[in-house]
Amino acid sequence: MKQQPRSSPRSARNQRTVSIIGTGSYMPEKILTNEDLSRMVDTSDEWITTRTGIKERRVASKDETTSDMAAKAALKAIEQAKISPEEIDLLLVATATPDMIFPATACFVQKKIGAKNAACLDVSAACAGFLFAVEIAQQFITSGTYDTALVIGADKLTSITNWTDRNTCVLFGDGAGAAVL
Repeated sequence: MKQQPRSSPRSARNQRTVSIIGTGSYMPEKILTNEDLSRMVDTSDEWITTRTGIKERRVASKDETTSDMAAKAALKAIEQAKISPEEIDLLLVATATPDMIFPATACFVQKKIGAKNAACLDVSAACAGFLFAVEIAQQFITSGTYDTALVIGADKLTSITNWTDRNTCVLFGDGAGAAVL
């Protein structure tokens, strides 16, 4: 009797597709313009714009956390995806500015949005973090480990910005983006 070869995670990966079914974003209300920055450091709108293309950035309030912004973006993505938070079984937050070292910011988001069935973890990879988190989610979904992932990129970079360094302070702002896969 000839035995059929067993399916491996790699063969399943080729069979199961992943797509983005919902997205959401959140930006704090406060706007910090290049003109505002020119009053803080030796710079100008022209200097910033020609080097970066940036005209303004958003700044979270002192009491607004990374997980607050992440949760607001997440709820928009969930609504657009037409799913309930309970359907999410993997929640990844890519951030360089977690609410605290432990527990993961993803755990705070989980509670805030009611994703009680989700495994949660943070990805710390700075600018590339969201892309790495999407790749991690894609691999978990194609392997069959999870079905529905919520991936969030969120940062409160103004809380760690050196406001005396004109080369870097012009680059950073606060906000969050989310995608349901």
